[in-house]
Amino acid sequence: MAHGHNPLVHARHRLDERVILESGPGAPLPESKPTPLDPTLALKRSITLYDGIMFVISLMIGSGIFLKPQAVLVDSGSSGMALLMWILGGVITMCCGLTIAEIAACMPKLGGLYAYLSDLYGAPFGFLYGWVEAIISSPASCAALAIAASTFASFFVPMNDVQQKALGVLMIVLIVAINAIATKGGVWLQNIATILKLTPIFAIIGFGLAHGTFGTMNPASVGAAPMRDGVALLGVLWAYDGWINITALGAEIVEPERNLPLAIVFGIATVILIYVLFNLAVYCVLPLDRIAASRAVGRDLSEALFGHWGGAFITAGMLVSVFGALNSQLMSGTRVSMAVGQRRELPGWRSLSAVNRVSGTPVYSLLIQGVIAIVFLLFGSFNSLSNLVIFVIWIFFTLGVMGIFVLRRRTARIAGRYAVPLYPIVPLAGIAGGWTLMIATFAEAPKNALLGIGLTLSGLPCYYGAKRRQSADVGR
Repeated sequence: MAHGHNPLVHARHRLDERVILESGPGAPLPESKPTPLDPTLALKRSITLYDGIMFVISLMIGSGIFLKPQAVLVDSGSSGMALLMWILGGVITMCCGLTIAEIAACMPKLGGLYAYLSDLYGAPFGFLYGWVEAIISSPASCAALAIAASTFASFFVPMNDVQQKALGVLMIVLIVAINAIATKGGVWLQNIATILKLTPIFAIIGFGLAHGTFGTMNPASVGAAPMRDGVALLGVLWAYDGWINITALGAEIVEPERNLPLAIVFGIATVILIYVLFNLAVYCVLPLDRIAASRAVGRDLSEALFGHWGGAFITAGMLVSVFGALNSQLMSGTRVSMAVGQRRELPGWRSLSAVNRVSGTPVYSLLIQGVIAIVFLLFGSFNSLSNLVIFVIWIFFTLGVMGIFVLRRRTARIAGRYAVPLYPIVPLAGIAGGWTLMIATFAEAPKNALLGIGLTLSGLPCYYGAKRRQSADVGR
């Protein structure tokens, strides 16, 4: 009798599915005929502490360091207050990082914040974050970064809009291919891009502080415009954003209980130092009125220091910076969608959670992220979508920081494992920073904030539909 009509085979198939569903998220699937994509395989722990630190730096340093100094200066009203905003934003970010690092050390799981929210607050909270991050926010960010990188590339090779989009598509395809071949390939690309992006930044800092004049800073005032410290802090915190995506790679980091917290803390500390010194160099070299009127502070500063070739120098640095951030975003976003797939909360979860037997990489999740990013890029809607969900992302981010109180109530402390210092002062400072950002965002664009919440909640039918299908399969 053919297998398609054998009741014993059908009974075994139903039993296998019941075992899968009843064994909980992440449980291994029963043995079956080998396939190129295998949900039973785990990602390899190949990311070292050095890789992790470089990943955090690359995630945080994109185009913001070259574009934000002007807006922060204008909104804060003086160079002295602007520097204070950069320091304050760094302190808030470090408080969040120190707090999340303890959760990450206790739960170094695939998906990072998605897994933390699911375990600390319940599966629906984690799913909603995973829904926004995997389906909209991460691929939309990849699309925006690809467009930005191709725009910078047009400085060297003139291109029209269609050609820039074509180059952006090629960049996404290239990064997907590199990460699909081997995770280490994406990590190597990350490290090289980070070193290359830091080279022009360090050159600007070194030459700016050495040849600039502190007397040009005029820390008292930059004009008659009213100070908007809340908006200035908002711009600073955007520039510091991105570090938490390292937690999505928790399942691939060597000795994550030790190396994941260290990567977060050292990576954030390095970026704080770079941002403060970079802005100090800006104020020492350029007159404040020129900074306030500038559209590209980084390029103006580079030209003032290095002459005509300064623009090409800084543009090349910005291109590499954004390209590296694109690689980081794709890697972390893929891990979130893979984690959602492992918990059977999206259609096609078997493929989303699968790892290629040959390369040991999540090929299917990489392809899905790449395809969605290309769609956003081609239709040009990624900016509006990103603006809609950014408010919601910060809600989940703040919930993650607040999760330290839930974790400590549920879990006994383990001697020798990392713990956030000055508890509960440090977590409360991070939470205050998160609320400041959300309030400022809502005040600036309430319609986008409300639409973002609605877009997030639209994932609930998908979540409960998946749960009903699981219950029905168990009952068969």
